[in-house]
Amino acid sequence: MPALSTRLALGFAAGILSHLVFQGGFGTALHAAHILPSLPFSLAPVAPFGVPRTVSMGFWAGLWALLYVALEPWLTARLGRWLGGIAFGVLPLLGHWFVALPLKGAGLGGGFHAGMVPIEIGFHLVFGLGLAVLFRAGLLLAQRRHKGVLSQPQHG
Repeated sequence: MPALSTRLALGFAAGILSHLVFQGGFGTALHAAHILPSLPFSLAPVAPFGVPRTVSMGFWAGLWALLYVALEPWLTARLGRWLGGIAFGVLPLLGHWFVALPLKGAGLGGGFHAGMVPIEIGFHLVFGLGLAVLFRAGLLLAQRRHKGVLSQPQHG
C-alpha cells in the first residue's frame, strides 16, 4: 500500500479531476439534453476570495476526497470499489444540502426544489464514482511506478 502522503495527494487530485471530468461531463450531457439551463463550468467569482466557481468547487471536491481516502478501505471491503465510491457521493451531497446551502442563506437543501433534487443527487453520485475510478487508477500507477523503481538495477 502506498504511503499515506501518496494516498492523500492522489485522493486530492482524483477529487479535483472527478469534479472537472465526471461531474462536468454529467452536467454537459444534461445541458445538451436541455435539462440544465447552463453548462456546469463557471468563471464567476466566489466570495470571499473571488476565485472562479469551478476552481472553488474543484478545491472542495479535493477536500471531500481526503475523507474518501480515509473511508475507502472500509467502503471497498463492504460495498466493493465502485459501489463504495457511489455511496460516498452521498456525504458531500448531505454536506451541500445541510451545511453549505444554509450557511449561504439558501435554507436546507436550497428549498429541495423537485426538479433539482434528482439532478443534485446525480451530480454527487457521479462525483463518487469518478473519485473511486480515478483514485484506483492513481493507486495502480503509483504501485507500478514504485515497483519499477525498486526493480531497476543500481549502478554505481
